[in-house]
Parts: sequence; structure tokens; C-alpha cells
Amino acid sequence: MSAVLTAAASSSLLAGDMIRKLAGGKYRLYSRKKNPRTGKRRNLGTFSSKKAAQQHEREIQYFKRH
Repeated sequence: MSAVLTAAASSSLLAGDMIRKLAGGKYRLYSRKKNPRTGKRRNLGTFSSKKAAQQHEREIQYFKRH
């Protein structure tokens, strides 16, 4: 396997780390960066499925650049 990751692959790895499964079975999307004052990540939404959370992450990344 290649040691070099493409931008898309590294982006998806980072996005996967920011989606966490909650005790109730839902998924929560967190910001990539921590708030320096609180040391916590911002809640970017709670979703019923992991696929929905991944779609929202893609939408966020798109609008950050367009």
C-alpha cells in the first residue's frame, strides 16, 4: 500500500474521526478543530444514520470552499 495519501483519502479519514455514535444509536458530527477556550469540538448536528452525517460533512466542506 502506498504511503502517500491523496487529498480525498486524507479528508475522508478526518471526516470519519469527527462522526461519533451516541448511546441512543444516533450519530453526531463534530467540528475538526477544537475550541481553544473550552478544549471541546463544536456540535455540527445529530443524525439518525452515519450516511446522513457523512453527507452533511460533505455539504459543509463544499460550502466552505464555494
